[in-house]
Amino acid sequence: MPETNLPIDFESQMLELLGQAEFEQFKEAINTPSHTSIRLNSAKFFLLTWANTPISWSSTGFFLEERPSFTLDPAIHAGAYYVQEASSIFIEHILHSLNIPKGIYLDLAAAPGGKSTLLSSYLGNEGMLVANEVIQSRAQILKENIIKWGLGNAIVTNNDPEHFGPLEGFFDLVVVDAPCSGEGMFRKDPQAREEWSIDNVQLCSARQKRIMDQAGALVKADGYLVYSTCTFNEQENEEMIRFLTEEFSYEPVRIPLESTWNIRETSVETEGKTFYGYRFFPHLVKGEGFFITVMKRSSEAYIQEPKRIKDFKHPYLKEVWNRESSDLDDELRFDGSGKYYTLNDSYFRISKDWNLHFQKISQHLSLKYFGVEIGKKQKRDWIPTHEWALSILPKHGFPSHELSETEAIEFLRKNDFEISGLPIGWVLITFKNLPLGWVKNLGNRVNNYYPKEWRIRM
Repeated sequence: MPETNLPIDFESQMLELLGQAEFEQFKEAINTPSHTSIRLNSAKFFLLTWANTPISWSSTGFFLEERPSFTLDPAIHAGAYYVQEASSIFIEHILHSLNIPKGIYLDLAAAPGGKSTLLSSYLGNEGMLVANEVIQSRAQILKENIIKWGLGNAIVTNNDPEHFGPLEGFFDLVVVDAPCSGEGMFRKDPQAREEWSIDNVQLCSARQKRIMDQAGALVKADGYLVYSTCTFNEQENEEMIRFLTEEFSYEPVRIPLESTWNIRETSVETEGKTFYGYRFFPHLVKGEGFFITVMKRSSEAYIQEPKRIKDFKHPYLKEVWNRESSDLDDELRFDGSGKYYTLNDSYFRISKDWNLHFQKISQHLSLKYFGVEIGKKQKRDWIPTHEWALSILPKHGFPSHELSETEAIEFLRKNDFEISGLPIGWVLITFKNLPLGWVKNLGNRVNNYYPKEWRIRM
């Protein structure tokens, strides 16, 4: 990896943070190649065959000894795993070590979806996640990754933090991986070094305060706030702890650490209490640069519970009544926990346990996707969606056909290829028993229904 010079102001900042001897180790580390890491989807069976070592703070994360061609691996398109930076997988340890109560979660700056898919896995069928992204093109990538993950417990929204005002005190957990100056990416992305400046740090800090001024109010009493950046400086990290605790009533939370992990704990004295942050330095851990802090909302803070809406109205969603929802779950041989909505005659399914929360959210936010889109119904037959294929919901009544790796890649390229012995009608295509999508056998030809915009172009 070619060494590029570090900005002088950044060197001064890091010397102050680390001291001369450790700064030299840091410089050496950021000029070595990054480590590739993935996190498995525990709801989908995938046998890891690449040489790997477990990530210490995760039960589902692994470092790979070599970086494979992920694009040409059908399993990634099936949502069997997510390529995620190891330091940010630390959120898994936070959730489990604090035993954070499951409920309604918000990932406020969620794209491309690493933390959202992690939160979705933690919640399982015991909660609902709002995965929000303000930039529309990035919200589309987030939606794709949530669909591939397939758990059906997420709502993807495309909103500015300001739009969340009516949801004050609504969430059990709010995660903000804030846009930052990117110092922690200096190894992975040498261009980040060239774009860095003190002015940019100050600009990022001001933007973070604007976001956190909204986010801090969204956590309900006794709920948790997780704030993270991929940067090292105190202005975007410890100063944000001070800002938040001056604006809102939060209690400190300390995360248990193993000394062998080499994660640096930092403390901030503010409002008469000691708050904690955690820094990941690339010369100490195998991951990239990262900072994270956790706080608990005071028990005196506001709690907003969603109220039943007598007559649910929405500009484009239609509620399917409870009896019909129950009949649909019976017909599809699901577990009976579903609540349905229609959009353009296509049925979407969410958990009825979170229906009131969903209705409240849909009144205030711009929805990009929610639950699992099942498809359209023609008399007694279903036209199934790609989203249903990738979800963990059963696909009773549809035959399946297993492809070889070569055939699976052709399918993912949306190419036509010969498949013999297929039954007539809709057939679920699988690779290593992981659903990839649908084909329809018309007798004289087989149509590939893989989404055009998702196809492999490599």
